[in-house]
This record gives sequence, structure tokens and C-alpha cells, in this order.
Amino acid sequence: MAKPIEPGRSVVITGCSSGIGYHAAHALAARGWRVFATCRAETDCVRLRSEGLESLRLDYTDEASIRDCVAEILARTDGRLDALFNNGAYALPGATEDLPTEGLRAIFETNLFGWHELTRQILPVMRAQGHGRIVQNSSVLGLAALKWRGAYVATKFALEGLSDVLRLEMAGTGVDIILIEPGPVTSRIRENSIAHFERWIDWENSPRAPQYRDSLLARLYDKRAPDFFELPPEAVTRRLIHALESRRPRPRYYVTTPTYLLGSARRILPTRALDWLLGKF
Repeated sequence: MAKPIEPGRSVVITGCSSGIGYHAAHALAARGWRVFATCRAETDCVRLRSEGLESLRLDYTDEASIRDCVAEILARTDGRLDALFNNGAYALPGATEDLPTEGLRAIFETNLFGWHELTRQILPVMRAQGHGRIVQNSSVLGLAALKWRGAYVATKFALEGLSDVLRLEMAGTGVDIILIEPGPVTSRIRENSIAHFERWIDWENSPRAPQYRDSLLARLYDKRAPDFFELPPEAVTRRLIHALESRRPRPRYYVTTPTYLLGSARRILPTRALDWLLGKF
């Protein structure tokens, strides 16, 4: 693991109310980073401030919220910002044929368009100072598709492509664009997806209603043991620390065994063979 950073370095982390963002915010603060931990809900910001973090409200679907948050952070840092960890996102489970276009548009607003807007507002600062790290928390589902996850997969595939292009375009500027690709990590994403599922997916009138009853509903609503390869948020934080503090960060960091397995399978297997494998999940 990289050595602790020199004093004064600052990082914005989104989606800090729980899970990966919450752990990363506390861990980086303990290492000497000045952490700006953002949340969509002000009540979560209040809680994080009570825990000693600088926490501001940022809603990816609200451009004014993004603009105001960035302005406040830059006012506190005298216009400097060393790193951004785009992390906040949600899932919308359901069969792709049952996914209304408005539901797909809504998840893109949070999982991609908001990330893009925040990144664009921060890039001029990093360009001017000649350095910076932008770390995108993608997913194994940005590398390989799985059933029932079409909306989330679409946002992560788009994020992968957008980040790859941005990395190429930012070469030579001193600004690194880095992807972290976790597989199953302990978080509240499954519980938080229920509200989106109930809003957008009319499963009872779907031709796949028996499949919903037999598989997806239980996975969503029943209390479950951790997935077989599930790791705690610390596993992502370890990769994030390397991405932020190493002299030469990698373009990509895999987290969890499924990411390594499916990342390799995608590269070496023909499409039909890969489809057969992914159909088993």
C-alpha cells in the first residue's frame, strides 16, 4: 500500500452515506487527506459532520447542487483540488423488456450524466494546477453483462467508454483518469434499489412474472447471507488509496474474484461461450 499523503491534499468523494463511499471517506481522512464527503440527503451530511468529516450536499441529478458544492469546496481550499472519487450510484433491477425508457433515463442522470457534470466542473481546476486524479467507481458490470441488471449495466458500460476516452484525451495534462471495477462488495445497493424497482417495474403484468417470483423478488426482499465472493468496502478503499497516492497509478483496478474471472473471460472467450457462462449467474 502507498505511503500516507503529504498534508493538505484534498479529495471529493460522492455517495458517502454508506458502503464504499462512507468507508473511503473515513479511511482517507485518517491518512491525512482533507476529505469532502458528499451525500444526496442533507440528513446524511449532518451525520457525517458529527463524525468529524467535512460533508456537503451534492445531488447528481441537480446541476445547481453540483455547481454550489464545487464552489463551496474551492472556496475552502483556495481553489485547489487534488482528487475526485465519483462513487454515488444506484441500481434498477428488472428485465430489460420491462424497463420504461423514463426509468432508464433517470438512472443515467445519476449514474453517468451527474458524474460527467461534476467531472467537467473540476477538470479546469486540475488543468490549471497541472495535476489531479479522477477515479471512477465502475463495476464488474461495466465489463460483463448479467441478466436482470440491464439499466445498471448500461450505465457502467457507458462510464467505461467515457472514462477511456477521457483518459486518452487528458494524456500529458498531469490529470490521471482511473477506473475501479468492484464485483460484489458489502453495501446497501440492493436495499436501496427496491424503491426504484417498485417505481418503474410492473413485474406482475410482465410475461416474465413467474421468473420474478422464482428469483428476483427473493433476492431483493429476503434477508440473505453475503454473496459467495463478497468483500467488505475496505477492499475498494485499498485500491483507491493506491490510485490516489502511487506515483504511477494503473488505468484500472479490479476488486474481487468475479471481476478478475469475468474480465479475463470477456477477453478470451467467443461471444457464444461468454453468453453461456454469464447465463449461469
